[in-house]
Formats: sequence, structure tokens, C-alpha cells
Amino acid sequence: MAQPDFVPGPETEAAYREALSAFGTGVTVVTTMTETGPVAMTANSFASVSLDPPLVLWCPAKSSKRHAVFTAAKHYVIHIIAEDQKEIATHFARTGDDFSGVNWHQGENDLPILSGCLARFDCLRRDVHDGGDHSIVVGQVERAWHRPGLGLLYKRGKYGGFLRED
Repeated sequence: MAQPDFVPGPETEAAYREALSAFGTGVTVVTTMTETGPVAMTANSFASVSLDPPLVLWCPAKSSKRHAVFTAAKHYVIHIIAEDQKEIATHFARTGDDFSGVNWHQGENDLPILSGCLARFDCLRRDVHDGGDHSIVVGQVERAWHRPGLGLLYKRGKYGGFLRED
């Protein structure tokens, strides 16, 4: 059933979140290395910004305990999560520093590289902008990698995949 129009604000936050959740997105996990070890965060706010230079963005929530780590990180990796990696997405949505049971290795700049993802973008932080209750982190892609496969999607608070056409 269609909802009446509303003005986004504190009183209509739930309705606004519901409206936004109608847009399905891909799922990423962003990783970086700190002095105490690897850290990760699941994010669905990812977009290409520019081909020349190669720029991408993602948006960590300011309320996240990992926000300061990622907005300060000089280097980080954005992983596009495969359809069969829901467990990794849910794991890093809850915790950021527990890499036990996760298949990963250290790549260039000692960055944590997750195995099995669909694509990977090794980034140098270029800019961090205010974005309300999130920050907008723009990175210059220094190295990229991809493989064939289907991605994990997130819509209306649930994970899913593409419908297959046979």
C-alpha cells in the first residue's frame, strides 16, 4: 500500500529509511590495516565517481565505532561481495576486528585482501567530506581486480541475489 507524502525529518525517520530501502544496492566490505591489526566494515554506499582519474566513493556512518579508523586510513580496499559471501557481509556488519574464520591475506601496503570477492579496488584516500550523519570518503583507485560471478544485493533490510534467466 502506498504511503502518503512526507517531509523527511526526525518525526518521519522510519518512513524515510523505508523509502530509501526500496533501492537495492550491491554489498561491499571495506578493509584497512591499523597498528593493532586488520579492520573491516560492511557498506552498501559505494559508487564510481570518475574514470579519469579513477575515483570511487563510499560512506561510513559517523555513529560507527570504526568511523574514525576508516576516515583516517590513508589506504583501504573496497571488496564487491559475491552472492555466496553473505556470511562475510553479516560478520563485518557486526564486528570489524575479528578476522578469525575469514579467508584473507595481506596485499600491497599490508592491506587485508578478502578471498572470493567479485571485484576489489585498492584505494588511496583522496578526500573526506561531510555527509550529514555519514562521511563521504573519496578514494583514488591504485589497483583493481575482478572475476565473473553474481553479486550479493541488499534491499529492504535483506540480502539477496539476482534472478536467474534460464
